[in-house]
Amino acid sequence: MSSNSHPSPTFPATRMRRNRAHPWMRRLVAETRLSVDDLIWPVFVVEGDGQRQPIPSMPGVDRLSIDVLTEEVAAAHDLGIPAVAVFPFIEPSLKTPDGREAFNPDGLVCRAVRALKLAVPDVGVICDVALDEFNSDGHDGIVRDGVILNDETLEVLCQQSVVQAEAGCDIIAPSDMMDGRIGAIRKALDDKGFDHVAIMSYAAKYASGYYGPFRDAVGSSGALTGDKKTYQMDTANTEEALREVAMDISEGADSVMVKPGLPYLDMVWRVKEAFGVPTFVYNVSGEYAMLKAAADQGWLDYDQVMMEALRSFKRAGADGILTYAARDAARILNAG
Repeated sequence: MSSNSHPSPTFPATRMRRNRAHPWMRRLVAETRLSVDDLIWPVFVVEGDGQRQPIPSMPGVDRLSIDVLTEEVAAAHDLGIPAVAVFPFIEPSLKTPDGREAFNPDGLVCRAVRALKLAVPDVGVICDVALDEFNSDGHDGIVRDGVILNDETLEVLCQQSVVQAEAGCDIIAPSDMMDGRIGAIRKALDDKGFDHVAIMSYAAKYASGYYGPFRDAVGSSGALTGDKKTYQMDTANTEEALREVAMDISEGADSVMVKPGLPYLDMVWRVKEAFGVPTFVYNVSGEYAMLKAAADQGWLDYDQVMMEALRSFKRAGADGILTYAARDAARILNAG
């Protein structure tokens, strides 16, 4: 018998239920541990003061003005949540084909980052790097004659990354899926003296149907023409995803991400097993929305299925989880 083989249990000498008989016993033998330290809370920021704009397709999630955002992030910090990921809702008048608002040092994202680092300095701030929130075409890159341009987009992404780092962002998180963007951004950051700023690469980001509510949240759904299948990954592929991850690591990524989460648990497992680097997973808007919608109909217990989903990410090998349910999960975990 190999060292990895399990003995063949026989009944009645072996009764598997003995290890499940009591709550304390189940805690003793639990194989997977989920903690507040595993959670990253994605937040949406909007212009104005005192703003809390509900997002209909994401029940319980609001766009927040900077003043409200700092208060909510402080409360999340009190729950023990270690980091937030910032996404903007940009006024339509500021969206252009070249996405220039993405690298405005006084733009909404940079002002939000500065406010967060001043108000809650112990919370990590992660910034999205992509153009879909700023681009009048709704794509993650610059579009010309219906084609998403790779190398021209890299120049803008580098400028976007630098202004975010200057504002105080701790982790740059490119979600655009352009070829070569990790190496280009790493060089741009280092050249400006930001060698301490980490890069969390959306390395295996699939062209998924689960992103719809997010696009509502950032206001890109109405602008998007066509689809994103020429740069986001084919949902059928796994070996290609491993190549993407390997390239991003070689270009300087400090951690990598699989997105979406629930339909791609196999990729979380494969990435962690193959590379052993810090591996994150995004429990995306559609996953959150479908659980909320089912719970609102009385079909599911939201707390139970939400925690099951988060534990599945840990069981698959994720080191951390971006989830809109971060505060809900933190309250449950803190309650013991």
